[in-house]
Amino acid sequence: MSGLTEVTTQAAQATLLDSSLHLGGRTLTSRLIVGTGKYKDYPTMQRALDASGAQVVTVAVRRERLVDNQGRSLLDYIDLGRYTILPNTAGCFTAADAVRVARLGREILEQLNNPGKDWVKLEVLGDKKTLLPDPVGTLEACRELVADGFQVLCYTSDDPIMAQRIRDAGATSVMPAGSPIGSGQGVLNPNNIRLILELLKDPASGGDPTYPVIVDAGVGTASDVVIAMELGADGVLLNTGIAHARDPLRMAHAMRHAIEAGRLAYLSGRIPKKLYASASSPWTGVISYIPGE
Repeated sequence: MSGLTEVTTQAAQATLLDSSLHLGGRTLTSRLIVGTGKYKDYPTMQRALDASGAQVVTVAVRRERLVDNQGRSLLDYIDLGRYTILPNTAGCFTAADAVRVARLGREILEQLNNPGKDWVKLEVLGDKKTLLPDPVGTLEACRELVADGFQVLCYTSDDPIMAQRIRDAGATSVMPAGSPIGSGQGVLNPNNIRLILELLKDPASGGDPTYPVIVDAGVGTASDVVIAMELGADGVLLNTGIAHARDPLRMAHAMRHAIEAGRLAYLSGRIPKKLYASASSPWTGVISYIPGE
């Protein structure tokens, strides 16, 4: 393929995908955000990040998670010139702890001069068994971090009312869970995701079409990503679905294509579902053939 043809093809694909995602003051061409945890080793993670096509990767900034048992730093395996790091507050169970970890992440990324230094993926969890978000702690931490100048991408349940309250607290993006973290169950309640999208993005419901809603957690395979994107989500954040796949590299490729396929399908507009069949060809004008005549 010639250079000109390749550039033209890429431009056409970008037009088809309507691919630009405006998030936290940055414009992204990939709508897939991937995590860096749970991989068997850092080199596997590094290859999977590349295969995913993601521009933003999320990193748990608690100090014990940045270095493995061999003393290697996770950040040594992430190209800081290529990826925007989205620090997250994974493992925090109080608003105070989440705020402290978010500020620690900002300090680390300021030293690295990474553009994600004012970003945080906020998680305030309710318990260690379900890893469901604590709504009260989440709102408290969100308000404090917004006041402190953070671009808060806020993990929450798929409760539409909670999603509105998080947006009203100043979150840059609401990130409703498809299903519990790491469960691989996909989007369990698509109707709630539809309601969240309507309330946050439909002007008739007081929403803003440009407000980013990103489905986060529970993705197990590529079809889960497609479903989230076909509902109208602006993006998907996932980790375990790739990291714990039998072949993480192939799954990363699959997720990359799924995000694009789902976006294209959403923009295309699916046909309505019908109870009965609908013939592809008209019955009128059909020539009858009787053997022997």
